Amino acid sequence: MSRLTRLTELRRALPLAAAALLLVAIALPMWRITLEAPQYPDGLFVELYAYPRLEGDVAETQGLNRYVGFYYPDPVYLDPNYDVHPKAIEVPEWSVGPLAFVAVAATGVFVALAPTVRKLKLGLTCQLAGTIAVFVAMFALIQYRLYQAGHALDPDAPMRGIDGFTPPLLGTYEIANISGLAWFGPGGYLALVAIALLVAAYSVRDSTATVGDAPAIVSDRLERTRTWIRNRRDRSDAPRPAADDADAEVSRDD
Repeated sequence: MSRLTRLTELRRALPLAAAALLLVAIALPMWRITLEAPQYPDGLFVELYAYPRLEGDVAETQGLNRYVGFYYPDPVYLDPNYDVHPKAIEVPEWSVGPLAFVAVAATGVFVALAPTVRKLKLGLTCQLAGTIAVFVAMFALIQYRLYQAGHALDPDAPMRGIDGFTPPLLGTYEIANISGLAWFGPGGYLALVAIALLVAAYSVRDSTATVGDAPAIVSDRLERTRTWIRNRRDRSDAPRPAADDADAEVSRDD
């Protein structure tokens, strides 16, 4: 079997597709934060990339944040596209964030080109575990930085007496009369799809199915899922056995 033909196997093609998505994700916003406040009835939004760059209503949001003493972090290594406040926390790892995506993508290419099936299976296992570990660590670190920023409020800010808070990486929050929603941006969704492809590649690691077999495999998996759901529903709707009724009757007589 030629190398090109082998790359049509799902267990090799899916890591390559995941690698491509991760590289594209770097060029797109990873998160989108939407803010609402009385002075901005139409709301504000800011999009964050995997490297020190923001887009959207950056100046307006920075002004709103300064109202409560919450500042954008200092990315240290790169020239940011916003004014860094002297009291902003330092986040040096933000500047090297894209390296994690590139490393995971490179690993996908390396695994897809594995010369033997044994090495391919081992590579798929290690890549999936490593990718999940990398992104979980990234999420944990980002959430920690958000905790730092939310608990380093400027005591000289116009609105004083606000308790420290922790903005969620994903979800809603409120601070004073400002409400916010943080969620995935396009790049974040692409990263999720890439991880899903790696999970799929791992699930077919023992199969030589090709890309052309994918529709049939998906259809079979969906049918199995529907059958499992129907069986579960039928069992839950089925009447209790007569023995149970008899036991209940004996209990009442006792």
